[in-house]
Amino acid sequence: MKIYDGGRAPNPRRVQIFLKEKGIEIETQQLDLNTHEYRSQEMLARNPTATVPFLELDDGTVISETIAICRYIEELHLEPNMFGNTSLERATIEMWSRRIEFDFFLRVAHSFRHLHPAAEVLEGEQIPDWGRKNQKLAIEYLDILDAQLAHNQFIAGDRFCVADITAIVAIQFLNQHGLRCRKKVCLI
Repeated sequence: MKIYDGGRAPNPRRVQIFLKEKGIEIETQQLDLNTHEYRSQEMLARNPTATVPFLELDDGTVISETIAICRYIEELHLEPNMFGNTSLERATIEMWSRRIEFDFFLRVAHSFRHLHPAAEVLEGEQIPDWGRKNQKLAIEYLDILDAQLAHNQFIAGDRFCVADITAIVAIQFLNQHGLRCRKKVCLI
């Protein structure tokens, strides 16, 4: 297996943290996002969606999308479990993972891609109003995370899981492009 990685970009970071938590090392090839290496003919032949990270299996099968990669690895290495052991735990982790990904992580990404000068190479045309709207919504979502963490040690309960990884990466990403906040979750 080999992971084609995008370094410090948020989605590659999610897989990197997941692998660290699992204690797993997989051969990795870094792709330069700024030069669009992930969009080269060679990479598009492997992964036509031009996204990172993606996992190439020994038989040439490619799995892209962060959570799909993590789920595949989870099936190969069950412990420590990051997606839940019981039906209720799996559903709760999935619920929080989706909430965080759609209502927080993507909003942080949109704000970065439309407001940060360095993202222009990735985005092409930036739409500042869209960036500001998403920035506002991302910061407002922190109240939901704060309320959840007021009753739980971790996002989905009493142990670290894949939902926490997404939240941590989103908060780091938020802080990296200057949206520091005073919410409890920003201290993660």
